[in-house]
Amino acid sequence: MDGVVLREDVEVDGGIILKVTINRPEKLNALNAEVVSNLKEVCTMIEQRSEVRCVVFTGAQPPPAEEGKRSKPNAFVAGADISEFVGKKSQDIRESFADNAWEAIWNLSKPTIAMIDGFALGGGLEVACSCDIRIASERSKFATPEINLGLIPGGGGTQRLVHLIGYGKTMEMVMTGEMIGAEEAHQIGLINHISSIEELEAKTMSIAQKIVSKSSSTMEIAKKAVRAALDNPLTVGVGIEAEEFALLFDTEDKEIGVSSFLSREKPEWKHR
Repeated sequence: MDGVVLREDVEVDGGIILKVTINRPEKLNALNAEVVSNLKEVCTMIEQRSEVRCVVFTGAQPPPAEEGKRSKPNAFVAGADISEFVGKKSQDIRESFADNAWEAIWNLSKPTIAMIDGFALGGGLEVACSCDIRIASERSKFATPEINLGLIPGGGGTQRLVHLIGYGKTMEMVMTGEMIGAEEAHQIGLINHISSIEELEAKTMSIAQKIVSKSSSTMEIAKKAVRAALDNPLTVGVGIEAEEFALLFDTEDKEIGVSSFLSREKPEWKHR
């Protein structure tokens, strides 16, 4: 698995932040079949490791430029590896997309953060949109350029973007294929935070550590409840939230949290 997808355990108080790096910098971390397969394997592993409390997805930094040559730009993921599209027909795509990396990331029960530095284009933007939170450097660029290939986004982009940035802006991005910068991405709600290049990792890990400090079982329920808003009408979603809220009153971590608040002590969660 190491090579195209790297894994690093970052130990913090309360558990582990798993940093997952897509490592094809010579191809701007473009998604090929091997990367997609490895990402799915990583997601399976994440669900099996109870000590992993939060996952950070990012792209590898470009290698130093050879003498006399221009260095490659930074990229989170600059889209799919288009060379793999040659000669493919609809049945080939249906089979490969039936079990894909975007949905594997989306379906993780644990909190996920996309740490973006550089291009997040096409399938790469869809990886970011499959995460719960997006934090980007000020030099990052975002686009759904599939229209320029005679295609549309196929990894959930047309659907998740609407929930993040609204119908009109999604249509503009999908139909024009034009890139937007980090400032505009932040203004329209595509990313949660903009950071300087130097502080990007520290900012990301700070948010991840705050997440890790909470009860992991409550965090899972929180993610489930918020996601219910995407799949249900408001009245149904409110009912789901109310039931999940009520069920938490039967948990040990609720008792620990309430007691710690009243005694002004730091909670020592049962489920860390």
